[in-house]
Amino acid sequence: MASRRRTPPPKRPRKPAKQPARAKAKPSGAKAKATPRKPKAAPKARKAAPKKSKSDGTKARRPARPARRRLGWRIAKWSAVFVLWLAVLGAAFVGYYAHDLPDTGHLTGPETPLSITVLAADGSEVATVGEMWGELVPVEEMAPVLPQAVLAIEDRRFYTHGGIDAFGVIRAAWQNAVQGRVVAGGSTISQQVAKLVFLSPERTVRRKIQEAMLAFWLEREFTKEEILTIYLNRAYFGAGAYGVDAAARRYFGRSARDVDLAQAAMIAGLLRAPSRYSPANDLALARRRAGVVVDAMVDADFLTEDQGAAAGAHVKALAVTPRSGPAAGYFVDWVREQVPGYVGRDHGALRVFTTLDPARQRAAQAALAETLAAAGKSQKIGQGALVALDESGAVRAMVGGRDHAKSVFNRATQARRQPGSAFKTVVYLAGIEEGLRPDDRIEDAPVTVGGWSPRNYDDEYRGPVTVREGFARSINTVAVRVGLRAGVKRIHETARRLGIESTLPADASIALGTGEVTLLELTSAYVALANGGARVLPHGIAEIRNRSGDVLYSRTGSGAGRAADGAAVAAMRDLLGAAVADGTGRAARLPEGLGPAYGKTGTSQKFRDAWFIGWAGGLTTGVWLGNDDGSPMDEVTGGSYPAEIWRRFMVDAL
Repeated sequence: MASRRRTPPPKRPRKPAKQPARAKAKPSGAKAKATPRKPKAAPKARKAAPKKSKSDGTKARRPARPARRRLGWRIAKWSAVFVLWLAVLGAAFVGYYAHDLPDTGHLTGPETPLSITVLAADGSEVATVGEMWGELVPVEEMAPVLPQAVLAIEDRRFYTHGGIDAFGVIRAAWQNAVQGRVVAGGSTISQQVAKLVFLSPERTVRRKIQEAMLAFWLEREFTKEEILTIYLNRAYFGAGAYGVDAAARRYFGRSARDVDLAQAAMIAGLLRAPSRYSPANDLALARRRAGVVVDAMVDADFLTEDQGAAAGAHVKALAVTPRSGPAAGYFVDWVREQVPGYVGRDHGALRVFTTLDPARQRAAQAALAETLAAAGKSQKIGQGALVALDESGAVRAMVGGRDHAKSVFNRATQARRQPGSAFKTVVYLAGIEEGLRPDDRIEDAPVTVGGWSPRNYDDEYRGPVTVREGFARSINTVAVRVGLRAGVKRIHETARRLGIESTLPADASIALGTGEVTLLELTSAYVALANGGARVLPHGIAEIRNRSGDVLYSRTGSGAGRAADGAAVAAMRDLLGAAVADGTGRAARLPEGLGPAYGKTGTSQKFRDAWFIGWAGGLTTGVWLGNDDGSPMDEVTGGSYPAEIWRRFMVDAL
């Protein structure tokens, strides 16, 4: 039997992407007809569809898009452009401030001046001052506690920062913002070296930027020990001492190699304010400042708590070595501090020819000393000062206190005190420039300005008085009315023309001398009225020569310009003459034959300050009496002891 051949089943057509409608059933036995396959259409470019959520709430996966790559490329490109421009601007910034940086080739320091010989106007020797900058002592040779004390109080992160202490700057800015005034600084020792060696002390943005640039340069070129050595041998430590060795010898009679912990703390404490914290000026204040340094050393882990306590006890009993100064010690100190400004510090022995008149200097010292010895204790007068200038502004005599050996603080040039009625000369000059005349009448009656009601010294009111009488009798209500007529702005301008640079009040109280000035600047303002209206610059140095006799500096002319015109000066001479002839300055009247005297008294509130300033015979002299702590005297007025001292000195001087 032949086998039956099985026919394979027909192939099933491929299921299309979309199920077509079911075909009608065909009769059995019909042959299946193959359905031709449709060709695939070319795929169309998909449009970016918004992201849709699936029905189960999850977000559909978003395909990567070319836009992201383009965005990344743009960011990279513009970042590179920004960095490039930042580099260009940075280079321009550095170039702008670096083009006039000072020469850094002489950083190793000047030769230590062997001495400065101060000569009087007649050529006689006044004093010879040695070791102005002391011996150059490397930091490795100093007593170890000395640099430690300086680092603890000045720059604790000195060995970790690169020239600028960002943390210190932020901390100082925060402290200043909280206090509403400048109470802290962020300068590092490297910045201080840059300022000491290369830059001027001016406070400008340019100077601060150059200071930072030089600090970075110093850190790159020198070791930390070398920078610290430069700083400690250059810094000023008060009383004319430059460098730690000069300070150690000046205050303690020993080298910087041999100071103990308490002495090192006192020296380090001077850096913040050398004149103020100088133990030669105020030993009690210097001790308190040294205690602050000891606490800082404990906080910086240079000392243990026990060592700090022992050092604090030593500081409280610390004494300084007294120095016997020259007869004109205050004048010598004043001149010596100016020498570097004229010729720099790169010199050895120098001879400084000054304007001092030895005879008048002796007369000034005697007049002040005799009065303080006779009435100082009974009238509670602790200190006094006197300065005398000729018509060019040359200082002929200067006494800055009762005893230079006990206190080098110069009350003629450094102390700022309220001049009281002695400032009325400036106020009346401003009024005269606004049209007032000595014979004009002004009401002496109660006056109120913005809730302020000044009173007269004797609590009496005289009604209408002349400008001359109001000035001569120093009537406060009249002075206030003159000040209101002139205006505060005009008074400020007049004061500046006369040479007064101190900050003055911006209200009506300026008419009564409530601003603080130095005796030297107020006396020099009177000189401009004594010489006919020419402003002067008070000076004491005429010429400076080196040891070879070469002239390094010579003064020529004043160049200060006019302070007042002739008519205004004549009117003020009228008023100032009346004040001495028949006013509050009668005690200053001179004997016949010495010529007329012109001047004005001044007394501040509660008798804290008493002044007399005036001129005769081409010499203008100012006298001040008071106490360093501002405590009141026993009813001492400008017309009493100051006027008597002025008269006594002028009789001898003329």
